[in-house]
Parts: sequence; C-alpha cells; structure tokens
Amino acid sequence: MYRPALPWDQARRVASAAAAPLAARTARLDEAVGSVLAEPIVALSDLPPFASSAMDGYAVSGPSPWQLDTDDARLAGTSNDAPLRAGSAVPIATGAPLPPGADAVLRNEDAYVETALHGNRLYPRDPLTGLADDTGAGLPPGIDVRPQGEECRKGEPLIDAGTVVGPAAVGLAAAAGYDDLDVIPPPVVAVLVVGDELLDRGLPRPGRVRDALGPLVPPWLASLGARANPPIRVPDSRQALLDEIDDSTADVIVTTGSTASGPVDHLHDVLDHLGARWIVDGVQVRPGHPMLLAALSDGRHIVGLPGNPLAAVSGLLTLAAPLIASLCGQPARGLATTDALLLDGATPHPEDTRLVPVLLERGDTDVVARRLRFGGPAMLRGLALADGMAVIPPGGGGRGTRVEVLPLPVIA
Repeated sequence: MYRPALPWDQARRVASAAAAPLAARTARLDEAVGSVLAEPIVALSDLPPFASSAMDGYAVSGPSPWQLDTDDARLAGTSNDAPLRAGSAVPIATGAPLPPGADAVLRNEDAYVETALHGNRLYPRDPLTGLADDTGAGLPPGIDVRPQGEECRKGEPLIDAGTVVGPAAVGLAAAAGYDDLDVIPPPVVAVLVVGDELLDRGLPRPGRVRDALGPLVPPWLASLGARANPPIRVPDSRQALLDEIDDSTADVIVTTGSTASGPVDHLHDVLDHLGARWIVDGVQVRPGHPMLLAALSDGRHIVGLPGNPLAAVSGLLTLAAPLIASLCGQPARGLATTDALLLDGATPHPEDTRLVPVLLERGDTDVVARRLRFGGPAMLRGLALADGMAVIPPGGGGRGTRVEVLPLPVIA
C-alpha cells in the first residue's frame, strides 16, 4: 500500500502527537532521577525545620564577654531545649539546633577563650591583634544562624510538575520531607541493529563494515530522556526480526536498517504482519528519507531508522526525539530548536529538507552556524565535530539566511 512521505516539519509534529505520556507511578527517590515529575514538589516541612548554626563555633546571648559552659556543647543530631541565659555561651556544631535565647554564633576562628579558675570566658577575637576584644561588643543578631524556614515554608511550591528530576531535585525533595515522588518514568527503549554486513569489533573487511549505530543509538536515546537497553544484533532474516519485535516488552522499539525496499529489508512486511498502524512512512528529508514510525496494537511504538549512520541520526532527530519527549510528558522539548545565521551556503534540495552538521559560534550580534564537511548519509565525521544540525528548507540554504538548528546530545 502506497503511503506518501511527509514533509519534514509535519513528520516531527505527527511524531510528537503520536503518543500520550506514560502512566505516572510512585518511585523511591533513588529511582526517580531521570524521570519527569507528575506532581509538583511542595515542601512538607519548613526548611530548615528549626533554627540552626551555620558554622562551628559558639552560640552566644547578649554582649560580650560571655561565660562559656564547655560541658553543654550543642551537637548536630541531638535535641537540647535548655535555654541560653544572657551573658552566656555554649559550643555549637554546624547544623545543631540554636539554643533558645541565643542571638548569634561566634565562629571558632573569630573566638578568643580566656581560661581562669573561676571559669572560661569567651570574647570576640580582635582581627588586628589576635587578642581578646574586651570592648563589650556584641554580635549582630542572627549572624551565622540559619533561621527556621529560611529556604522554604511548609506548603511552599518548590519544583513544578513536568520538570526532569535530577540529583539536586531528589536532594531537595529529601530535605523537604519526601521519601518518594510521583513521576512519569522514562520510556524503556529496545534497540535492534539489523544487518548481516555489520561487525561489532575489529577492522572492516571486504563486504563487512563496523557497526557504528550500536554504540551511537543507546546513549543518544538516553540523552532524549529514555532508558535504552543494550543493542541487540539481528540478522537480515524476516523471522529473526519478527521474533525480536514480537518478544520485546519495551515501550519503544528502535530499529536500524531494513527500512527501505531492498531484497533483505523486511521491516515493512513484519510490521504489516503484526497489524501495525502506520504513522509515518518516509519523510521528505535528506539524509534519512526512508525513516518510519508505527504503533502496535498493544501501544508499543516502532521507530525505524535508516542503516546509514547520519541518516539514522536524522531519524532520531525527526521522529525519536519528539516521540520520546511526548512519552515523558514534555512534548515541547522534542520540538525545540535554536535560531542561527547560516555563515556558509548549503546546497539545497528542490523538494526535501536537508539536515546539515554545523558548528555554532557567537558573533558580535548573533549566533552563526558554520557548515561542516563530511555530511553524507553514511558519514559521521562532520557530526562528531558538530554542535547541531541545521535545517535547510527546500530550495533554501543561501549564505546569510536564518535557519533552525536542532540540538545534539551534550554529555556533561
């Protein structure tokens, strides 16, 4: 059955609309990183939950000098509600609750302790002489104290729903009283690398080439917010491909190769056999024209990437990125682009969009995109040096024209 190829921008929008967010679930904090918040994080308690010392030193009350009680040290992790009388001081550790009646904390390095038979006396240290400052000066109220609720009050919104949960977010959630979070989990993606000609190690030889997509695709998918399984090698066999797709429990199955109409390209036949619903069957883009997107009856999605490496990346940017972002509940992220001035002209295609590797440079007044060499469908050399892929519309690409630029994965 003939299905017309879609214009590139339409194919991206169709892929974005092809899936609803995965069902939310409750995840422990150590499981939540990389997920998307289904509900906002709202403070379950004041943070800090009590006034505490911000430094190691001495809790003091009133003006100096202070009578120092070294036997009544206040430590983090302990609770001591004994009040501090005016003119007195006690040792205090960072994070320890501030005693009732205390005005401030005198840091260890700023303190001078005078030892005498009648007891220890505490003074501020004169910064010029290093000796006791006996002028009777006090400390500014609240100095080196973390007030209760300084960071947030109970019930205060902290992080909005729809935000990707990172390490700092789970740390904040824990501090604010959470043991788990309601999240949209990352979609699990199976990667099937199809082709008898592919080698997974060693040097290429006549008729055999190294598999570049097995190492490339899973981390790329992870950068999109998915949880990608290790790649599975699949021979050019209809039955082998059918078995792998039929047996997979992943939310999304990404295949590389077998999307065209060659003698051993079986993906279309396999998807028809499985009763798949065709969403995209070909895109008017170079490289990557024979990419596809389909849905199985059980809700799993199939993204078919061409076998040529840069063409496969075109498929990741065009179909996989919008689909995965929507499954994560962040559809706008999957369609994000930046804007740049094309410094070097690019040869246009009269009917198809072209995706071209570029370097982005900030000029005096604008961001400019410099086209890189080695942008053929089977090449990765230009992509490996690129900051993005410039979108050259049909008939466009003249020097000095404005273009959209698709972001590439950034490894921190």
